[in-house]
Amino acid sequence: MGPGATGAFRGSSPRASTAVGHDGGVPAYADFAKFYDQIMGDRNPVIERVRGYVRRYLPDAGSLLELGCGTGAVLAGLADGLQVTGIDLSPQMLAAATAHLPGVRLVRADITEFSLGARFDVVICVFDTLNHLPTFDAWLAMFGRVDAHLAESGLFIFDVNTVGRLRRLAAAPAYVEDFGPHTLVMDVATSEGGVFPWDVRIFERVEGNQFRLHHELIGELGVPLARIHDALTPRFELLEATDTHGRPANDESDRAYFVYRHRTASSEEAPGG
Repeated sequence: MGPGATGAFRGSSPRASTAVGHDGGVPAYADFAKFYDQIMGDRNPVIERVRGYVRRYLPDAGSLLELGCGTGAVLAGLADGLQVTGIDLSPQMLAAATAHLPGVRLVRADITEFSLGARFDVVICVFDTLNHLPTFDAWLAMFGRVDAHLAESGLFIFDVNTVGRLRRLAAAPAYVEDFGPHTLVMDVATSEGGVFPWDVRIFERVEGNQFRLHHELIGELGVPLARIHDALTPRFELLEATDTHGRPANDESDRAYFVYRHRTASSEEAPGG
């Protein structure tokens, strides 16, 4: 799976699920749920990345919330040793997640508006799910929900597609990949306001040379990394901001991975806090 394809799907339900409910409307990718795990493939690299962050910065963590949990593959990989909870807007994705995660709390909700009545040691939002929120006000609303649900000194772990990567994808030819008997075609374009439309098509082989087309048009908002950091600084302390290879992330990196610690009341009151 190429980088463009992986990014698009994940973000939508994230995990492509578009299930995240970035705009509060009908979730996208509802028709793609049955293909999702085939396209996304092995989720172990991101699972191990999250595990590494937790071991490094909060080894005693006991609970974890994933925003945009999709089919639950990442949560399933993190459930050993952690009490996990997932949120997604797509009922089709949550149905698949329930099969992966019997007994786990899975909530259908918009990640910009949810209220669970609980706090968690770790909150994660991976596979550029955040980019699928169409306005920066929606990003701020989601950050507020994380603030309300994260324990003091808890970890907020997330990733984004950078502005540079989205521009490079928009300048590149359409991405085409066969998976099993089916074919995925994705084309990224540019538009006003920093939102990059992703034209996603799956040609499902139904019999012989006959195909059924599944089509979604979604968007990814590109936001400069400094703007993200400025929005989080009042309530979160940056611990790490790196690219896929562990180097300092910038706006030309393919992907930026962030780890923030929730500020305690005492740290907020301290000079310079």
